[in-house]
Amino acid sequence: MENRLTSLFKRKDKNILSIYFTAGYPNLNDTQTIICELEKNGADLIEIGMPFSDPVADGPVIQNSSEIALKNGMTVNLLFEQLKEIRKMAAIPLILMGYLNPVMQYGIKNFCNKCKEIGIDGTIIPDLPLEIYESEYKEIFEQNSLSNIFLVTPQTTNDRIRIIDEVSTGFIYLVSSSSTTGIKKTDFTEQVGYFDRVRRMSLRSKVLIGFGISDKGSFLKALDYANGAIIGSAFVSALTTDGSIESNVRTFLQRFY
Repeated sequence: MENRLTSLFKRKDKNILSIYFTAGYPNLNDTQTIICELEKNGADLIEIGMPFSDPVADGPVIQNSSEIALKNGMTVNLLFEQLKEIRKMAAIPLILMGYLNPVMQYGIKNFCNKCKEIGIDGTIIPDLPLEIYESEYKEIFEQNSLSNIFLVTPQTTNDRIRIIDEVSTGFIYLVSSSSTTGIKKTDFTEQVGYFDRVRRMSLRSKVLIGFGISDKGSFLKALDYANGAIIGSAFVSALTTDGSIESNVRTFLQRFY
């Protein structure tokens, strides 16, 4: 299956920088601006968070951004409306990340069709079980050239990782710890054994490490064990510092190059 995400991985094997932000935050209509500025300033891949009232995997920074985005009026319908012209402005791979409930309310088939229509390349739905995806939804996703990305944690067995690797058409999201997302000062000392275990499996899929990547040091450490890394909470926090969205995005990304 070919989409912008799989094309990225064909031409770039290492040092992949993926940035997460919550749609509708800090302001309702910032979505297009943030995407365009991230692409302009060197991000390889963007994960757009669909805010949800009960984001169980997210730490306080992203939970707060979701609450504000919902208060601002963000919905799945509005997000699709904001993104309908995005491919006239940006060529970067785009992934929608969120929870199953809003997707089910929209209708899985309608959701996937809409993603293809506006140029979305993948999804991350942490509470969509692999078995349900395979038996009920895989065909719909693939018909719409959507890569569905699965999460692996320190507790995931090698056998399970192999199954995820076989099903994956995008990348494997290697969660650095069993906690929620957040800005954590970490050198990943405790995670090295886990990262190395996955690396030694020589998986077919690309692997990106997320949760706790907040500065250049943690980014570079993640790159020792994976094809790339995902930054979320630190970027979401940076969006609300003094200055414009454009300057905040530019200043943040300059830390990593």
